[in-house]
Amino acid sequence: MDPTPTPFSAAAQLRQQLAAPGMRIAPGAYDGIGARLIEQAGFGACYMTGAGTSAARGFPDFGLLTLSEMVENAAVMARSVQIPLIADADTGYGNELNVTRTVREYEARGVAAIHLEDQVSPKRCGHLDGKEVISREEFVSKIRAAVEARRTPDFLLIARTDARAMLGLEEALWRAEAALDAGADVAFVEATQSVEEAALVPRRIKGMCLLNVVPGGRTPVHDLRQAEEMGYKLAILPGLMLKATIEAGDAALAEVKATMRAPTTSATVAQTFRRFGADEWDALRTRFNAGATMEAPKKAA
Repeated sequence: MDPTPTPFSAAAQLRQQLAAPGMRIAPGAYDGIGARLIEQAGFGACYMTGAGTSAARGFPDFGLLTLSEMVENAAVMARSVQIPLIADADTGYGNELNVTRTVREYEARGVAAIHLEDQVSPKRCGHLDGKEVISREEFVSKIRAAVEARRTPDFLLIARTDARAMLGLEEALWRAEAALDAGADVAFVEATQSVEEAALVPRRIKGMCLLNVVPGGRTPVHDLRQAEEMGYKLAILPGLMLKATIEAGDAALAEVKATMRAPTTSATVAQTFRRFGADEWDALRTRFNAGATMEAPKKAA
């Protein structure tokens, strides 16, 4: 009945996916609705976008949300699907002690993987100007803390570096390699600035690499087949459901305003609820009711 995976089964499932040939694709969502749609579309993993999580709470992606807010959203999304959830964990919300708690909070909620970045807090979207990064030493120290904090080796740690924008590609590659040496499972070089730079990352880094696909962002790679050919093992599309929701919402609102009529839909209310487990919940109540009796309870002698 409850689709929530056991605490570490989702992580083991994601590791199995990444061990197979080819590249895995994790479309991004910011709530349980988006996560369900991604699962029902046949994707093997889902990504929780920090930018979308922020936007859904009325904020830009400027590092304004807390660990508790991010973890709460990750918990909702993880329990809504049976596919692995990869989640944004920003900077880890402080020093090595905060990183330790961050890993344990996400892991306890059935999240399969998180990524931690080397930006100075408060962070900014990786495809905006004005970012700053911490020192090499501090970044590697936080990755070591994250590796030690996880309760099971199945839980995946993705090391994200934003150093390309401020310190150049070579520094970003160094940091990615150092993070893998410190025990991270996947390297994430954020915001490479050309197709050539994007292709260089998996050639230079000895380990699994993640590509962040952001239309309108700094990295001009949109063909996922091209990303796979470059050697990436995982591609995330953080803004996919956010962009689709905004565009569809704008269109629906404009139609109502222009026509003074509610848009029609091919799905009934019942059909919509079935996509979110209504049949299973109805079956559960039916099973409980079947064992009930209408006889009055007998009084004790």
